[in-house]
Amino acid sequence: MAFDRKRRRGGGDDGPSDGLEDNVIQIYRCSKVVKGGRRFSFAALVVVGDRKGRIGMGYGKANEVPNAVEKGIAEAKKSLVSVNLKGHSIPHEVIGRYGASSVILVPASDGTGVIAGKKLRPMLELAGIQNLLTKAYGSTSPKNLLKAAMSALKKLRTAEMVSALRGVDIG
Repeated sequence: MAFDRKRRRGGGDDGPSDGLEDNVIQIYRCSKVVKGGRRFSFAALVVVGDRKGRIGMGYGKANEVPNAVEKGIAEAKKSLVSVNLKGHSIPHEVIGRYGASSVILVPASDGTGVIAGKKLRPMLELAGIQNLLTKAYGSTSPKNLLKAAMSALKKLRTAEMVSALRGVDIG
């Protein structure tokens, strides 16, 4: 039963071509008061990744939760970015900022795991990162926290990329 529902929603079975997994980070419920009572609408914050260095984030809104999640997944797939990884961690320490949120990502040695908060961990794991330390400063609003983490992941550069940009050989 659960498998059929997930399949109909478009969640788990994305086909062999893209191999993307999705994770719903948070569901927001908004209500407006109308003549007949309260009318609810929903928003879903969704992360999509292939655990091999590609990650995307989406925010979908609808009058029902499954539709909101579906829209969020579609938006996340459109916003996929590639992340430069070094093994199972990141190449260097990086700070990402968005709004009042700041996130520091620090590479960790093998066996450490992903040390992150409840909202950040799924995103980092779907990006394919297995060893990482994080610290969040400022606002811990899930939307801004994920956007700050995305900006940090976009800033990552490998040693080869930096040497090519500067025209210097790695010694």
